[in-house]
Amino acid sequence: MLPRADLEPDAPVAARALVGALLVREVDGVEVIARVVETEAYREDDPASHSHARRTPRTEPMFAVPGTAYVYRSYGVHWLLNVSVEPRDNGAAVLLRAATVLTGAEAVWPRRSAARRHEDLLRGPAVLTAGLDVNGAQDDGRDLLAAGPRVWLARDRWQPAPADLIAGPRVGISQAADVAWRFHLAGAGSVSRYRRSPRAP
Repeated sequence: MLPRADLEPDAPVAARALVGALLVREVDGVEVIARVVETEAYREDDPASHSHARRTPRTEPMFAVPGTAYVYRSYGVHWLLNVSVEPRDNGAAVLLRAATVLTGAEAVWPRRSAARRHEDLLRGPAVLTAGLDVNGAQDDGRDLLAAGPRVWLARDRWQPAPADLIAGPRVGISQAADVAWRFHLAGAGSVSRYRRSPRAP
């Protein structure tokens, strides 16, 4: 399993640590293992964060113990999977933006019929949740550091070299749009495209 201590540092540090982690999920009786290749950090003093200047029932998982799932709908359409980080009550989380399927792709393809390549199966935060059948009703508030029965985080021996982690601005936000808290694995085909919000100054 992924050590909880890996998620206790500041959100940007935890977001770096999550690149290379494994997402494990049983889909239709098949164990899917995917490597996280892209993350984004958000924390309470960040104007782009849902937890900024307020604590609501919706954002409560962001304030929970590190490793808690915060799953919400983006624009009322797509589920997005976040992992709470920093100590309890800090209101911080890391968005899991993309992953590369290592095993179990045959269970993901039927949920991602629009994908053209293997690398597209979990390329982007909305398709990641679609491909792994993650949703707010069943996964919001779940401890992602406890194995099963749905989705959880693990670690293997492989770790990216520091030089292979690229930092840049986050995608599609209008506040703090130039803060370099998006981290991705260099050369990974599953990394999503950068799109700046048209509302960003």
